[in-house]
Amino acid sequence: MTRTALVSGGTGGLGAAVTAHLLESGWRVVVPWLVREELDRVGTHPNLHLVRADLTDGQQLEDALSVAADDPDAPLFGVVNLVGGFSAGPRVHETPLDVLDSQLDVNVRTAYAVSRAALPHLIRHGGGSIVCISAAATRNPFAGGASYIASKAAVSALVETMAVEYRDDHIRVNALLPVVIDTPANRAAMPAADTGRWSQPADVAKVIGFLLSDAGSPVTGALIPVTKV
Repeated sequence: MTRTALVSGGTGGLGAAVTAHLLESGWRVVVPWLVREELDRVGTHPNLHLVRADLTDGQQLEDALSVAADDPDAPLFGVVNLVGGFSAGPRVHETPLDVLDSQLDVNVRTAYAVSRAALPHLIRHGGGSIVCISAAATRNPFAGGASYIASKAAVSALVETMAVEYRDDHIRVNALLPVVIDTPANRAAMPAADTGRWSQPADVAKVIGFLLSDAGSPVTGALIPVTKV
């Protein structure tokens, strides 16, 4: 049976790889988008449904979920929360509070809001799988990253809690912990970095595909490192 996956951030550097992998695996994929220039990354496909939506707007989020859940032949089963942001700079006492607020909004609030909106649909259809992106830095922090790391640690806690809350609804919830993903944005932000150990988007996409699939059914509440060796 065909299933539907909603991929927030599905036109981004990682998101485009996830979208492509899921389409190749036979999923019906719904991708909310805001930046028109990013649409070239995903192209067109009979099973790809692009929905212009600002996920911080409750009504637009519900509209995107309606598209994801409106096909009785392809029930919504997968939710992939890829929207996120990175900030690093001075130490805590030198960092304005609005930096923390911004990181919590983009990394935690969006994942919470999308999951919250999708969960009633997953419950109604008898189960599903949610994947979020935390960070390896939550286990190996670095100076100057307190706001970012705190927000990603909150994502990990959210995932572990939802896994417990929705176990009886047959909904699995997991998070990936990448170090740095090899995207154009990260290369532009860190032009002098050694990219040899960076995770490739296509590799991360395969892990996400596994977690959404029936093969990943025993896995829930996991915080999974995705690093290149």
